[in-house]
Amino acid sequence: MRPGAILAAAGLSALTACAPTGDAPRQADEAAATQITAAGTAFPNTIGEQHWFAFQRKVEEGTQGRFKVRMLVHGQFSEEQIAAGLRRGRVHIGNLSAMMASTLVPETAILYAPFLFESEEQADFVYDHYLTELFTSLLAEQGLHLVSWSEIGFHHIYSVTPMLSPADMRGRRFRVSASEASRLFAEALGADVIPLGFGELVPSLQTGLIEAGENSLSLYVRTGTPGEAPHITLTAHSFGMSVIVADKAWWDSLADADREIIAFAYPSIAETRKDTRAEAERDLENAQSFGITPRWPEPDERDRWAAAVAHVPEELARAVGGRSSLVLETIAEGKAAYASTRR
Repeated sequence: MRPGAILAAAGLSALTACAPTGDAPRQADEAAATQITAAGTAFPNTIGEQHWFAFQRKVEEGTQGRFKVRMLVHGQFSEEQIAAGLRRGRVHIGNLSAMMASTLVPETAILYAPFLFESEEQADFVYDHYLTELFTSLLAEQGLHLVSWSEIGFHHIYSVTPMLSPADMRGRRFRVSASEASRLFAEALGADVIPLGFGELVPSLQTGLIEAGENSLSLYVRTGTPGEAPHITLTAHSFGMSVIVADKAWWDSLADADREIIAFAYPSIAETRKDTRAEAERDLENAQSFGITPRWPEPDERDRWAAAVAHVPEELARAVGGRSSLVLETIAEGKAAYASTRR
């Protein structure tokens, strides 16, 4: 579907101000309520889906029915269409992976560079104290307001046969996304790079077009991938993050009280971290029921993975351009500050 078809497909209408009337605002005429269109690519029965439904409930309850949220969060539109809708004011708030956000703010691609972070705690510190301010500014320049980060989780390597070391990747048919970071990562490991859309993963594994790829545990476990690629090496090489963003012109037009309600309706980054990590832990605890064989690299083994792709962040920054070097410098500054808190 072309981005311009979003208006017709979603049945969107122009936003109109509406005030509650009477003593029962929850029973306000739905046709008169201000409509918010929320768009995302959440999978059913995942934490991501739960977060979106919590957002809908909090907005509608918080505004006492003056706002109604139209939920298009199950992939009714591709990420490309969501991004186009946000830029054109036809989607009010949406979830974009950092990879997709990089088509609007190229520097966002740097966030997927391999081995930027050594732990979840280190990443949390850098995002909270350094990256949020920087990317709020970068996204605002493109007409988007950063409502929140939404954690996807560390990416790992899944495969048809075990991938125990960087050497095992040489010549393997490795699926990469549209992200430059994904491509450079695979090339650095000597893999045969196969660009594919997310929906093509399982059929491509079945036909042997690909033998391996990378993703977070949640997206790996719940998309049918384990049935074809049951091995997963927990390299934790890229820290998967998405952004919850709003059309800035619409956001700025809201009354202060309504903006505050909507701002806090989507779960905070602290909540999404907790939920996403708990889900990943449960998945690993139930690995056998999912038909997966996880392997945790020893510290020295993970060091070998990191060493094999150590040049990728700088190479990626050169390829992306813009203020990519500033992003890497900001991350380095944040990591140094985090290290000082651990002494």
